[in-house]
Amino acid sequence: MKIMNKIWILVFSTAFLFSCTEMLDTMPEGSVTTEQQKKDVAEMIPERLSADINGLYSMMSQQFPIYGEDRGRDDDFGYPMVCMSNDMNGADMWSTDDAYNWFTVASDYEDRTYTYANPYMRWALFYNQIKAANDILAAIPDDTDVETLLNYKGQALAVRAFDYLNLVQQYQFNYVGNEDKLSVPIVTPGMSDPENPRARVDTVYALIMKDLNEAIELLEGGPARANKAAVDQQVAYGIRARANLVMHNYSAAASDAANARAGYTLLSKEHVSTPAFYDASESSWMWALIINPSNITNHYGTWPSKMSSFPGLGYTTEVACWKGINNLLFDLIPETDVRKGWWVNDTLYSPLLNDLVWDGAVGQEIADYAGYYPYTNVKFGVENGPGNTDMAEDWCIMRAEEMLLIEAEGKAMSGSLGEAKTLLETFIQENRDPNYTCDATTPEEMQDEIWFQRRVELWGEGFAWSDIMRLKKNMVRFVDGVDSAFPDKFKFNMASNDGYLLLRIPQAEITSNTGIGEGDNNNEGTLPQSGDGAGLTDGVVVK
Repeated sequence: MKIMNKIWILVFSTAFLFSCTEMLDTMPEGSVTTEQQKKDVAEMIPERLSADINGLYSMMSQQFPIYGEDRGRDDDFGYPMVCMSNDMNGADMWSTDDAYNWFTVASDYEDRTYTYANPYMRWALFYNQIKAANDILAAIPDDTDVETLLNYKGQALAVRAFDYLNLVQQYQFNYVGNEDKLSVPIVTPGMSDPENPRARVDTVYALIMKDLNEAIELLEGGPARANKAAVDQQVAYGIRARANLVMHNYSAAASDAANARAGYTLLSKEHVSTPAFYDASESSWMWALIINPSNITNHYGTWPSKMSSFPGLGYTTEVACWKGINNLLFDLIPETDVRKGWWVNDTLYSPLLNDLVWDGAVGQEIADYAGYYPYTNVKFGVENGPGNTDMAEDWCIMRAEEMLLIEAEGKAMSGSLGEAKTLLETFIQENRDPNYTCDATTPEEMQDEIWFQRRVELWGEGFAWSDIMRLKKNMVRFVDGVDSAFPDKFKFNMASNDGYLLLRIPQAEITSNTGIGEGDNNNEGTLPQSGDGAGLTDGVVVK
């Protein structure tokens, strides 16, 4: 089992993230294929681009996509790693402060050190996928009318927008009020200039919206996707709903979210009354990473190893590197809400354990058998029940419940408060808590209530930190005089305008991109220390 070295300095003497050197194919006769020939082939046999489309998605779910298996970083497992890092930057997920925790740097904010591996992986994954999307776009003639190629173009545009939307929120504050500030470089097909400075926030969002508008049009009436690993028109609507929400285009966000989730069935109370969230076939999942056991070469370098409390192999069950909820949030969840059972309480009880068996431990005995800590999550199950060692569970990127919450927030903030309350109450009462009522009387109170519901419903799925940034909220992990589930090292609060909330451009990018110098980085703020920010509130968990 490998232990994280947080002072590992990254050296990339040959790395050049924005290289435009094309990998040219070799024809059977031995000649080299030109770009024009590749376009001609794509026109004649568009199916030949299908491998590139599959590769566009697989890099998010494969093991070791950034450093390779030889480097053996057990936190190098694609998009779920980004989600876990973002949640560890937030206020609602704690983990242990020990040498086995690969995400310590996200919990204590040392991931703002621009030479560390964690922030580099969160940067490189998206830019590598942008490169793959750009290659697909470059291979498709602008004037094509081939249906398959138009569908591929729509998918590539939607994925590129998804990547930029993730990046822009990590490297600059919320869109509104920060439109002219610098965020991330834009890379488009054909770019060859190594001098590529950070683009303005509004420029990046303009590209995101342009890509999504075109993608939604291109994906209209297209062929059914093979599985949920690919983007279709409804997923593209979902990505645009997220972007509109960040941009405070609330009415448009509500409309897009409604279009995105149309036809999907929300997860029932019965379904989420057992450990779940590991199978792409779940009725509300719209977009997912579908992970095959045959693709797992290292059982420790997987998301279940770090997040689920039930695998037969993993950092959680083998060395007690659990992931749990902040008790400040947990204590506000009503006892009648089925989601209260997604975590064990302070006595290690959860009703989700009642019908489970694990190596002879039955029901509530499992908590002692596994060695859970108070507030450990039991939300994320594993295939075939506790003790499974495949470590190949699927990962959800987008589900209908998120879209419903976007729709409700969009309605509340665009003049339809009553519709928003009805939408939210119906969802919670029918699927989570039959006793729920929403007491919000203003759009702002409704937005806070929806944020609370997002923090509970989407816990562990990668939204905690981006919601803090989007809503311009203080990041609050502790209250004086109240025990916090966070280890002492991670027990600090941060103001919403603290410059240390922003990630730093990685050293490898500064080295290879002459348009960005060290002085152009996010350099504001200082590393928070235990006890910092006492007295800060977030208006929801701490008022």
